Amino acid sequence: MRSLLPCTRRLALVLLAGTAVTAHAGPLESLEEFVRSARSGRAEFTQVVTAPGRDGQAPRTRRSSGTFEFQRPDRFRFVYREPFAQTLVADGQTLWLHDVDLNQVTARKQAGVLASTPAALIAAAPDLQAIRRDFELLALPDQGGLQWVQATPRNREGQVASIKVGLRGDALAALDILDSFGQRSVLTFTGFQLNPALAADTFRFTPPKGADVIRQP
Repeated sequence: MRSLLPCTRRLALVLLAGTAVTAHAGPLESLEEFVRSARSGRAEFTQVVTAPGRDGQAPRTRRSSGTFEFQRPDRFRFVYREPFAQTLVADGQTLWLHDVDLNQVTARKQAGVLASTPAALIAAAPDLQAIRRDFELLALPDQGGLQWVQATPRNREGQVASIKVGLRGDALAALDILDSFGQRSVLTFTGFQLNPALAADTFRFTPPKGADVIRQP
């Protein structure tokens, strides 16, 4: 499977939402209001992944884009349009990854792969106290017109080393994710819709006919 796929598994488990915040709220207060208010969302996304160079080579950069939808608790869909067509769906029980070009589907138990990830930080936790059970939170200085909160997983054995959450006004604008391999993924979001009514089958996934289905623990 092409080299983009493992990166997608690690870093594409990202959810987006937006919420109204007070004009002078600090980063932690903005994050708390965002977590409290966002029940569902829809947006366009761009993801830039930078991997460390090896043997003195320059870092490698890959760019992808697509659409994203989510609904609490623990349901989301990423549709990657470029550079390769892929679909990532969490239906509450199973995490499905479909590589369209290869017609290959990977299925994993959702509970075993989302802990201490951006999905757990943004989509599952009902309040800031729940987030603090899994993450150490630190308010960072404003940068690039955004408020920033750094979330470091308390479980240091996972694949995510740290997550920076960027908020602009009433919306979550960016996620900056560093994994344990030194690979960085920056996601930016546009055209966000807060709490839209999503179709019931948005988060259902049925492997296409003839697809090679790989089931992992």
